Amino acid sequence: MPLTRLNKIIADAGVASRRGADQLILDGRVCVDDQIVIELGGKYDPQINKITVDGEKINTKKSNSYIAFHKPAGVISTMSDPEGRSNLGDFFKDRGDRLFHVGRLDRDSEGLILLTNDGELAHRATHPSYGLEKRYLVEIEGEYSKSTTDQLLQGVRLEDGLARALKVVLVRSTSKTHHWIEITIHEGRYHIMRRLIEALGMNVLRLVRIDFGPINLGDMKEGRHRVLNEVEVLNLFNLLNLKR
Repeated sequence: MPLTRLNKIIADAGVASRRGADQLILDGRVCVDDQIVIELGGKYDPQINKITVDGEKINTKKSNSYIAFHKPAGVISTMSDPEGRSNLGDFFKDRGDRLFHVGRLDRDSEGLILLTNDGELAHRATHPSYGLEKRYLVEIEGEYSKSTTDQLLQGVRLEDGLARALKVVLVRSTSKTHHWIEITIHEGRYHIMRRLIEALGMNVLRLVRIDFGPINLGDMKEGRHRVLNEVEVLNLFNLLNLKR
């Protein structure tokens, strides 16, 4: 049986994402057969080797959870917060499994965010090479015209490189300076949507993510969540080249 990288074993057990697992290893919190491992890249057999994190044996035979959550504005995209700010973990305190979020929404934004204990899916869903599309409904203040749409589609130069929308739809305008638009992108850079809009001289009044890959927010209310159905999970797996 082929051996598996240690960070993937930890991620598959739902302890952390693969990047988070690497940090656990570097911090000396992971043991294999009662020996601390601090070097990355080691490969093991989870059915033979005893693997612990913070002294607790990881569960390599777990059921995976895939959850869609409507994050309200004002909630930060972490599972806990030492400063006591409202965070994703506050909404899932009663669950027995350890969830982690797939990607982020900034504190002032709202809408769809996925949570899972499947480390491999979380890793791929946020990796640029897989390019999952995200669709946002944005309320903006400022002058908007066809040339604005063209600029978004052609690309806007930001401090960390070019940012480009894949699709832009003007949903409605309530005045010359107040508009609702839908923007689809595949990037996940820091505050990318807000920076993209503001670079064109407009203000973002509200930002709602309504799609993450094949998953849709639908009419789910703020602060509510639902378990993804089998078709949704299968669609995600297919897009990310994962086996169900």
